[in-house]
Amino acid sequence: MRRSAILHAVPILLALLAPLPAQAQQDAAPLWAALAAGGHVVLIRHAYAPGNGDPPGFRLGECATQRNLNDEGRAQARAIGQTLRRHGVAVRQVRSSRWCRCLETARLLDLGEVEPWPALDSLYGERRVHEPGQTAQLRALVSEPPAAGAGVLVLVTHQTNILALTGVGARSGELVVLRPLGAGRFTVLGRIATR
Repeated sequence: MRRSAILHAVPILLALLAPLPAQAQQDAAPLWAALAAGGHVVLIRHAYAPGNGDPPGFRLGECATQRNLNDEGRAQARAIGQTLRRHGVAVRQVRSSRWCRCLETARLLDLGEVEPWPALDSLYGERRVHEPGQTAQLRALVSEPPAAGAGVLVLVTHQTNILALTGVGARSGELVVLRPLGAGRFTVLGRIATR
């Protein structure tokens, strides 16, 4: 592993090992209530895909060249969708990174049509040079309050993207709930673990 890759991985590992903020440690019931009320954003790290990063020879649009969900990850993605429906969460839109593990997660949620969106694409390793532009696009989207009565915006992406936007490290399949405040601002309400 190259030194630059190791240095990039250290903050990610520390974020994942850090204790959850006090808000995130509380019961998830208030988070589910916020989502059921609509008007919020939920960032979902793709479901479990064994490994780290992507193998050499990665090509966008060619799943055989990528790190993908295994059976556990597929079951986890289906369960997340079922749990969102069980909690009465209405979804207004689902967007996903173009990486196969994210697209498969988003489709298995079974919450509606999935729109691939480049701003959600992985920022891991050498792709972190795209972070300022992608995070700015993502911030603009998640901070915009929706019309009254609108459902939840579901965004399926990668741990590095969630960390860059919110400062929160997310585990596979974990939900990070945001409240849009307008003008590029939002509040992280907390995290919901799914495994």
